[in-house]
Amino acid sequence: MTCAILDDEPLALDLLADYCAQVPGLELKGQFDDALAGLAFLQDNPVDVVFLDIHMPRLTGVQLAQLLPQPGPRIVFTTAYDQYAVRSYELNAVDYLLKPIAFERFVQAVQKVRQQLTTPAAPPVVATPATSTEVHPVAPDAMFVKNEHRLQRVAFDDILYIEGMKEYLMIYTSTGKVLTLQSFRRVEEVLPADRFARIHKSYLVALSRIEHVERGKVQVAGRLLPIGDTYRDSFTNLIKAYNLL
Repeated sequence: MTCAILDDEPLALDLLADYCAQVPGLELKGQFDDALAGLAFLQDNPVDVVFLDIHMPRLTGVQLAQLLPQPGPRIVFTTAYDQYAVRSYELNAVDYLLKPIAFERFVQAVQKVRQQLTTPAAPPVVATPATSTEVHPVAPDAMFVKNEHRLQRVAFDDILYIEGMKEYLMIYTSTGKVLTLQSFRRVEEVLPADRFARIHKSYLVALSRIEHVERGKVQVAGRLLPIGDTYRDSFTNLIKAYNLL
């Protein structure tokens, strides 16, 4: 069974590589601390499973998983945050490992992948509305941010774009503006990665609110926002993945 590791943390990358070396029959084909380099490798070098960090600069693990060719490798997400658990299962991830990752837990994930690779897929079961009891997780539709002395609810559907202002963020919505003492990193952990994209160190936009893209800028709500060089490739790939370009 072949694998690849993508993680922007050197210590996590080394740890997972060491774990791979200890598991018989698991061959590490590549390890990357840059999401775009890892994506380029995986597009040309198919592997059975990818151990994929979720929060990486330029391209999140969730976004990268959506850009992989299909049928793609099995995905095992690795992260220090548990907010993405529901989203990971929507992407049919085999497992979701929370850091710090114990070796025993890593082996369990490998065994899950092996089982999927060796067990023939069962035919789909079609349930009638009257007899279906399957419960699907409901993804959140809003986030709560600190605004003065209260927690204010901001619906994802209302967000136009977010602007960084030193230690504050200004959230522009269809109903007004919300100033919050918050970091981009924390907000990116909460926002659905398939609906929002970081385009600049100071700007994050709702994909559905983009009016047009021109000459390295994005227009949202009549305002032209710059696309930073660091985010240009990941933003272009994300747009292409959604057939918007």
